Amino acid sequence: MRLAELAGAEDYRVVDLGAPQPAAGELLVEVFACGVCASELDAWTGRVPADFPLRNGHEVSGVVVELGAGAAGFAVGDPVAVWTTGSGYAEYVTAPAAYCRALGDVPLDAGLLEPLACAANAVELADVRLADDVVILGAGFMGALVQQLVQLRGARTVTVVDRRPDVLALAAAYGATRTVDTSRESAEEVVAEVTGGRGVDVTFEVTGMQGGLDLVGDVTRMSGKVVLVGFHQGAPRAVALGQWNWMAYDLRNAHFREVATIMRGMDIGARLLTNGQLDLSRLVTHRFDLADINDAFRAAVTKPEGFVKAIVTMHPEEIR
Repeated sequence: MRLAELAGAEDYRVVDLGAPQPAAGELLVEVFACGVCASELDAWTGRVPADFPLRNGHEVSGVVVELGAGAAGFAVGDPVAVWTTGSGYAEYVTAPAAYCRALGDVPLDAGLLEPLACAANAVELADVRLADDVVILGAGFMGALVQQLVQLRGARTVTVVDRRPDVLALAAAYGATRTVDTSRESAEEVVAEVTGGRGVDVTFEVTGMQGGLDLVGDVTRMSGKVVLVGFHQGAPRAVALGQWNWMAYDLRNAHFREVATIMRGMDIGARLLTNGQLDLSRLVTHRFDLADINDAFRAAVTKPEGFVKAIVTMHPEEIR
């Protein structure tokens, strides 16, 4: 089978290996697609040291082709989403059946349950309540997932902040109360207008960048919740700790490493996605063959016009 491994900065190489065999309790899944995650970009760009060669990729969807001994709950031919800790950029992966979720009629290129699980767990941790005013800082893929989930929780207003007009237009199409292009207007002034000068009850920081952290104190009310969804690894970040402390913010770190929590998020995402309560179809905007995986990562870094999410697919004939 073909598998892409990162040999160095900006240097994925496709190698040929034997297909893996499912162990007891595992499924062998023929991969349809693997999403490019923001957490993988630092290694590809070389901003963060990595142990090369690196076999990453964890946002997998595909079809079950074999069951290991004792694996239950699935049949050959079932479309599934898979949580795996690596080697997802490949034609086949194995994973415990307990780490897979049925996708039903959801298109495989929109069956990205692992990032949806992250967003679901973040919104659950935030405990968004009926009639809350909410700000989402960052309107990319994860921001769009958080937005849809927050709206299901019954927020009074949802204001989405970014610098890219194309993703802000998508946020408006998904039902945002207001969008703010910070290259042209003040997030603080817009939020004050929306909330009557009070500030929002919950702020989701989804950019993973210093600029997003800088805006937190401009939009969040006294004793409001600040939820860190963005991937803040690499270079150290700075926060206005004196202000955050004075404002008595309830700081919640929406990153999870416990498998049980991840699987709970997968369950939530699967139920909402297969029931049609969430829409990922407009979010997967760029598709690349495995041979062009470096182009997929380049798009995720440069974000060309209209970019939201890139996937790497093992079925180039179905790229559209």
